[in-house]
Amino acid sequence: MNGFKFCVLGSGSSGNASVLQSGMKWVMLDCGFSIKQTKERLKRAGLALADVQDIVLTHVDRDHFNPVWCRTIQNQGINVHLHRLHVPRAMSLGLQSENIVAFDGAFTLHGCTVEPVHVAHDELGTFGYVFDSGDERLGFATDLGHVPEHLLSSFSNLDIVAFESNYDPMMQETSGRPQFLKERIMGGGGHLSNAQSLCAVQTIASQSTLSHVVLLHLSRQCNAPRHIHSLYEEHASALRPLLTISHQDHPTPMMQAGKSVNMVQEVLF
Repeated sequence: MNGFKFCVLGSGSSGNASVLQSGMKWVMLDCGFSIKQTKERLKRAGLALADVQDIVLTHVDRDHFNPVWCRTIQNQGINVHLHRLHVPRAMSLGLQSENIVAFDGAFTLHGCTVEPVHVAHDELGTFGYVFDSGDERLGFATDLGHVPEHLLSSFSNLDIVAFESNYDPMMQETSGRPQFLKERIMGGGGHLSNAQSLCAVQTIASQSTLSHVVLLHLSRQCNAPRHIHSLYEEHASALRPLLTISHQDHPTPMMQAGKSVNMVQEVLF
């Protein structure tokens, strides 16, 4: 059986990176931390930077693509997979053309089919992904301004889903942030609220057999895991045991379809 291993190294406005094993190869999804931070987090996940041969980018905002990676990418010959829409900006930040593997549609990576899904976020949008090994499917989506129908159609028959759950609306409204920032975040082109995320996850769960629901990109200032737990307990109690909430400062446990997360490890991380 060709299954996945998946771990979120960290997720939030200060940096985002996850790792996915397909076959015997490790792929990093986004590289928003410093090299030092990434090495430390990989070590806690039982990996080393040399294990990563490819990077798949959702978009090239600073918290998802840290330009300090450009030299390491070049020196280690890492392939960076990104949509052609994001290539000019990535190159302006220092990414070299020989390391870029641009795509327009679905592509193959280490025997896994990768389906990109374009979603609204700021000017150029971002890309969610469905990774299909032939035996298992993993959906990954963050920085969504809203949840379009075509994403829900693609995120079907999943075993693992990793999905943004950025803010609690009340905390957002009372945060003291400038009004323009609140409007950008909540205006359909920024981020998802906990309730919007849950609604999408419920739809995905209804058309999948999920082993894990991983929540991404929680706001430090405008969210808290207790709000998410309460929301799931009230509206989706059946999904509550599947839930892993990622953190800005430390990795999640390593996850595999059909295997429960070691919750003690999650607390101790």
